[in-house]
Amino acid sequence: MSMTLGNKVVLVGTGAVGSSYAYALMNQGVSDEIVLVDLNENKAKGDVMDLDHGIVYAPNAMNIKFGSYEECKDAALVVICAGAAQKPGETRLDLVSKNVNIFESIVKQIMSSGFNGIFLVATNPVDILAYATWKFSGLPKERVIGSGTILDSARFRYLLGEEFDTAPTSVHGYIIGEHGDSQLPVWSSANISGTPVAPKLSEERKGEIAVQVRDAAYKIIESKGATYYGIAMGLARITRAILRNENVVLPVGALLEGENGHSDVFIGIPSVINRKGIKKVVELELTDDEEAKFANSVNTLKDIQAQFWA
Repeated sequence: MSMTLGNKVVLVGTGAVGSSYAYALMNQGVSDEIVLVDLNENKAKGDVMDLDHGIVYAPNAMNIKFGSYEECKDAALVVICAGAAQKPGETRLDLVSKNVNIFESIVKQIMSSGFNGIFLVATNPVDILAYATWKFSGLPKERVIGSGTILDSARFRYLLGEEFDTAPTSVHGYIIGEHGDSQLPVWSSANISGTPVAPKLSEERKGEIAVQVRDAAYKIIESKGATYYGIAMGLARITRAILRNENVVLPVGALLEGENGHSDVFIGIPSVINRKGIKKVVELELTDDEEAKFANSVNTLKDIQAQFWA
């Protein structure tokens, strides 16, 4: 059975991230049909109503509605933003096992609707949950995409733009690895219109920027409880790349099968995105130091994975 085409998007989970993503999609006119699914029906229905009232000013007509997992049967894309948030005193691993169980239930219900499109996963810890989605769905690896380091890379480009007084869109650079504490900046290839930025910065300054990128989420959470605008824009960017068959390179969560010497792990890495999902993973030329840090990031994720999938 060939993959579902069209541009219908089903969003599962209308918390701060999910509703911000729906708002970004509406603003950018990326899709003409969005279905919101959430256990909290009242919240999701309120979001639908609120979004509907903005359609008048959106770039194109759009059908936004509330629905159930049944709606996934003819969806091109299912975006999962649902899951438990970390509670005070809870370890990251406590959160992982809770969310792996939630995902097993969500993904199985979606698949039993007859869904035959692409999954985009945003819930944290995103690398582990993208792997879980791939395992539970049985879909080919190119059709399961994690949000990966799309946001971390945007933070990196923004900070370098500030540093050099240049538009972040003209700064090219990637954060790769886990969307979390073991991520790393690829300084060796970061550039502004082809000019490497690393030689222009001291080791100390590079360290400071890397820490600012890594710890940005903690700062935002401390200030306002959660991060959602940045990731919503990143998810909308990935959605556009898929639905418009862009063949663009974005740092998303992809399954490695030997790239950069690693396998059987979803991790943030630049990948070519088109209408079929992940067309291919881009193997970056890494320095020895970057290779070592990337291997550490892979192992961090694999240690967690091993507790669920031996």
